[in-house]
Amino acid sequence: MAALEESHLVGREKEKSEVIKLVTDQATEQFQVISVWGMGGLGKTTLVKDIYQSQELSSMFEKRACVTIMRPFNLEELLRSLVMQLDRESSEQRDLVGLMGSTKKTFMLMSLADLMKELAKLLGTEKCLIVLDDVSSTAEWNIIIPIFREMKNTRRIIVTTREEGIAKHCSQNQKYIYKLKVLAYEDAHNLFTKKVFKGTITMEKQYPELVEQAKLILKKCDQLPLAIVTIGGFLATQPKTPLEWRKLSEHISAELEMNPELGTIRTILMRSYDGLPYHVKSCFLYMPIFPEDHRVGRGRLVRRWSAEGYSRELRGKSAEEIADSYFMELISRSMILPSEESIYSKEGVGSCQFHDLMREIGISKSMEENLVFTLEEGCSSNSQVTMRHLAINGNWKGDQSEFESIVDMSRVRSLTCFGNWRPFFISDKMRLLRVLDLEDATGLVNHHLKHIRKFLHLRYLSLRGCEEIYHLPDSLGNLTQLETLDVRGTSMVMLPKTIIKLRNLKSLCASRKPVDEDVSCEKLLDALSGTDNKMFFLPLFSVLFCLACCAPQKIDDNMNRHDVCTIFCCYAFSTIAMNLDQYGVLVPRGMQKLKALHTLGVVNIGRRGKGVLKDIKGLIQLRKLGVTGVNKENGQELCAAIISLSRLESLSIRSEGKPGLFGCLDGKFMFPENLQSLKLYGNLVKLPEWVQWLKNLVKLKLQSSMISEPDTAIQVLGNLPNLALLHLLEESFEGKGVCLSFQQGSFVTLVVLELRLGPSFKSVKFEQGAAPKLELLKFCYVDIKSDSLSGLDSLSGLKEVMLQYNFDADEVECVRAALAKNPNRPVVKMV
Repeated sequence: MAALEESHLVGREKEKSEVIKLVTDQATEQFQVISVWGMGGLGKTTLVKDIYQSQELSSMFEKRACVTIMRPFNLEELLRSLVMQLDRESSEQRDLVGLMGSTKKTFMLMSLADLMKELAKLLGTEKCLIVLDDVSSTAEWNIIIPIFREMKNTRRIIVTTREEGIAKHCSQNQKYIYKLKVLAYEDAHNLFTKKVFKGTITMEKQYPELVEQAKLILKKCDQLPLAIVTIGGFLATQPKTPLEWRKLSEHISAELEMNPELGTIRTILMRSYDGLPYHVKSCFLYMPIFPEDHRVGRGRLVRRWSAEGYSRELRGKSAEEIADSYFMELISRSMILPSEESIYSKEGVGSCQFHDLMREIGISKSMEENLVFTLEEGCSSNSQVTMRHLAINGNWKGDQSEFESIVDMSRVRSLTCFGNWRPFFISDKMRLLRVLDLEDATGLVNHHLKHIRKFLHLRYLSLRGCEEIYHLPDSLGNLTQLETLDVRGTSMVMLPKTIIKLRNLKSLCASRKPVDEDVSCEKLLDALSGTDNKMFFLPLFSVLFCLACCAPQKIDDNMNRHDVCTIFCCYAFSTIAMNLDQYGVLVPRGMQKLKALHTLGVVNIGRRGKGVLKDIKGLIQLRKLGVTGVNKENGQELCAAIISLSRLESLSIRSEGKPGLFGCLDGKFMFPENLQSLKLYGNLVKLPEWVQWLKNLVKLKLQSSMISEPDTAIQVLGNLPNLALLHLLEESFEGKGVCLSFQQGSFVTLVVLELRLGPSFKSVKFEQGAAPKLELLKFCYVDIKSDSLSGLDSLSGLKEVMLQYNFDADEVECVRAALAKNPNRPVVKMV
């Protein structure tokens, strides 16, 4: 870590102060372990050594020692290093008081037993600080810790590690676990310029021609101190021209492998990869499928890994649950990073991103093993490329013959398209295809799916965000191995009847994009007949339109007349005729046959509600359910069906329009005790009585609820013992001038509070002792005045106040003033 010797001077003052605060915490005089963890290259060693040498700690502890754990682990060498350092400190103290008579001990010749005795003697009376740098396994820690627990005067141990799990194992009190993050951009830029130019300069003034390339290089470094210092030191010896800097930025992967001056970065990051268990390595090498800076959903990854066979059902845990544990292991080892948007989600991490340099490691290793191949601009090959996973970037402009000359389709197990889709991307030769992920692909239309029945091994199919998909072919029923079908954000009104043949289906995620007024037929029908008579003209107009358009003649390169007919008949006309809402889809009879389903939504129960609810009631494996179209006719039956779903963990209920959910969910129902997430969209007037009994509820979201008594609702919610995330969105409460009061002793587990109340919001008040664990307070679409915020200084756990969408300088100043006396010094962030 010599490369980081200078980085502690830049951008780590806050971190240094916070860790010293943990070390000097007067709340306990007893033995305590402080763990500092984060990915390789963050400068954990540099930070902790700087803390170790600080004036604040040198006066607090009589003896100190700092040891890096060697590989392979050797307890005898570890103890010998500790004894030598502690004895040197003792000798220095004796020298200061004139005690020169002691002789130097021959520690190098001591046995393990003698070293332990000597260590006990040295740690016998004074307060001591021990730093153990780079603990890499819990097994190591289990060998080390008993030695120190017997030495009562060893007051503090600081541990550094790359893994969250090890940090938690060492410091069992969450308070003493500190996660080190990448540098802020400004600090990263300052560190970079200091290394390159050997001092502080203003690059915009002195080297304006290098500014753009500097940004690109810093982006590649992703604010990782090790990379910044190493690359900055290398550039300090190179010509300072845009051409040289651009060459480095564009060929960073090759430079990491071949340039000895940058080899430190690869060596340190490779240690993290080499330390992965075999089963998790496969998951890590899967990540280069996704483009640089792409945010990948946790569920998407977990379901794909499961479909690929990377996880198996084990000891009562499903394959997806095992895959999910792999996801969290990669997060805890900092091999993938939680995306900023997901840090405060119910699960802790809802999505992730790949650090650019770690991605380079992943690309290099996956190419060595012929795992991932990305077809992108400038890509060419003299022979067919063999790969298991094919990713196609939208900027690739080749034709079909070029595609077939590059890709060996017989080996492809997964196909992922980012951007523009072309029909020849999928071929009958891909007989072993397990994953077809076309999320957010453009240009995909209905007839492109006509051959999907041939992929009999397909387990994962995602058309999420493909807005031009209005219909799935009946041949979908042939895919009997399918486990995941994700058609959220498409234009489908109903699912095909053959879907009930998919007996292995575990996750069925469906929802529609709202009707676009520009393509809606409603205005056309009104013009023809008047709104009151459109039901008379609709069938006739539909038949005439079909006769004109159903012949499958091409209209353009992608769409034929049959596609156009489907748009009108299966989408626009159906939506209008059946008066469907803008979110859910219709499902066929017989859904109860899909016994493996654990995720289902969003289902419209407004049409044929009783039959649908009877089917849902039989899906006893459901963990997640979303329904829409709720009304007074089906509301009570919905509640009865939910009661029978004993494993349900997440529930979303929606009803549009003025009646909404009013009177639909009344009653003293005992909903499943496992329910952790509840979302209610629609007019409630008052909070359902059964909400107060949801003792395991972690997340609650309300929107358009129009609750008339906010004080009563807040009091009920404040008593929920496990509520951690509360989102109060538009029109959650009725009327204007809503004042929310969080009383003393309420919301004891709340971590995130979002207030997106619009014009109805007037003020929020936190009494002393309310919401003691609140970390994030988020305001959206509210007017903040000097008297809007009260008690923010009493929120002892508050870390961040987020202001989203159009807050002016006066409102920001009001927030800062309200936080001025908060001892935590929360950050105010504009997004």
